[in-house]
Amino acid sequence: MSISNKQSQLVKRIALIIQYSGNRFHGWQRQPYHRTVQEDIENTIAKSLGYKVSIHGAGRTDAGVHATAQVAHFDYVGPIPPKRLAKVINRYLPEDILIRNSEEVSTNWHARFSAQWRRYRYTLYTNKNSNLFVKSFSWHYYRYPLKIKLMVDALTSLLGTHHLTAFRKEGSQRTHSWVEIQDIECYRKGAFVHVEIQANGFLYGMVRLLIGMLVEVGIGKLSLANFNQIWRNQGRKHVRHSAPANGLCLLGVGYPEVSFSSNLYLDTQPLFETNQIICED
Repeated sequence: MSISNKQSQLVKRIALIIQYSGNRFHGWQRQPYHRTVQEDIENTIAKSLGYKVSIHGAGRTDAGVHATAQVAHFDYVGPIPPKRLAKVINRYLPEDILIRNSEEVSTNWHARFSAQWRRYRYTLYTNKNSNLFVKSFSWHYYRYPLKIKLMVDALTSLLGTHHLTAFRKEGSQRTHSWVEIQDIECYRKGAFVHVEIQANGFLYGMVRLLIGMLVEVGIGKLSLANFNQIWRNQGRKHVRHSAPANGLCLLGVGYPEVSFSSNLYLDTQPLFETNQIICED
């Protein structure tokens, strides 16, 4: 069953705030022969409502990447109040996906094209002793100490609008590599180092390539001057390492007008931290 022409006159556009643990997914976007977040949600909605829908997400997270506040929308016809749809859909979703909220939005609102920014956090765990309870959500990096100040200096140079081909994997469907970096943070919480990046959009594989290169700066293997030279000269061949996917999480998506409560879709990933003091010298 699908939405008929007559029913289309009653269509409501529903925005969803979605959390998922990416470990067992081959990314957001539906694709053959692989489990994806989009497919699981579309299939679940079809089971819940009795007709097929297409879900449009704000961003296409890669395989293994998590989200605490992915935003998506679909068009809906039915008697269930929009605010109750999240509860209805959650009854049938697998345990690694959760719809935190559902709201009606205007029919010309689009989860992807109406967004003004996306924000990601990457987490590194620097204690040499492994920890099962953070393993799925961080990169266990402990071979060399990371100097946060060097990493901050490197990141600061990226603020503004730049051509970031150096941090773009092959296979991207974007026609250009211009990105507006709006905000960047890098900070330590005991044995954890967190890097947060907010931009108007992200290139395919961008954050993981950037983190891989940033770690080289943090351990002193790559100088700030060389870091800046590589990305400013679009030296993709010099960016050799991509950080593991499990350390990356989509924190939120920003819109000029949205009725979601901020505590539902901003910074809802628990922040790993310890009381352990790590020497950076």
